[in-house]
Amino acid sequence: MVNPAIARNVVGIIGNVISFGLFFSPAPTFYGIVKKKSVEEFKPDPYLATVLNCAFWVFYGMPFVHPNSILVLTINSVGLVFEFFYLTIYYIYATNKGRKKVLIFLLIELIFFAAVALVTMLALHGTKKRSLVVGILSDIFNVMMYVSPLTVMAKVIKTKSVKYMPFWLSVANFLNGLCWTTYALIHPFDLYVLISNGIGAISGLVQLLLYACYCSCKSEKDDDGDHDLKPAGVQLSNINGTVAV
Repeated sequence: MVNPAIARNVVGIIGNVISFGLFFSPAPTFYGIVKKKSVEEFKPDPYLATVLNCAFWVFYGMPFVHPNSILVLTINSVGLVFEFFYLTIYYIYATNKGRKKVLIFLLIELIFFAAVALVTMLALHGTKKRSLVVGILSDIFNVMMYVSPLTVMAKVIKTKSVKYMPFWLSVANFLNGLCWTTYALIHPFDLYVLISNGIGAISGLVQLLLYACYCSCKSEKDDDGDHDLKPAGVQLSNINGTVAV
């Protein structure tokens, strides 16, 4: 009989590895920014959103909020470092307007996070109540990032082309959601990790099914109508998780 604690740790470590890959995936985009010394039309929005998401999952993983969540804590801490690194690069090469946007959003996120943290620690006593509040908020932000590929899926169906839905990112999204869903189901059961990552696994599966349906299809729009469309950068933010696209 496999020890549940060992099985949970193994699955969680695998989840950490996959999530690390997802956090690292935007690196080539930012390398291009550094090389060109310009952000061009690149948008920082997914990374600003992921900062807040990772911050809440880090808070959720703290022993005084939700015990036995060290692997949730570690990967989201790593993710937080990645996001700040990406945003720093963006800030250096952005226009004054872009810099102002980053600073304003980060300030708003800091105030919001600090307010939630203070209320949680001062007004709520016991890990059960704290887990409920922080877990619900973490799930809300995580689900928002998991369903963000819906616009891309709609475009795939409309154009009958998978040009703007990278296959390996879809695979990683699915495996990430599946891995953290499994982690949540192993004792001790974690409802909040399960909810968002269960949705993430379904979202990833739908993306793969769409890819299977349309990967062999050719649309004239691939050649004629999409030249003006330029992906602004893709990030799967999962992670228990976290990912956004």
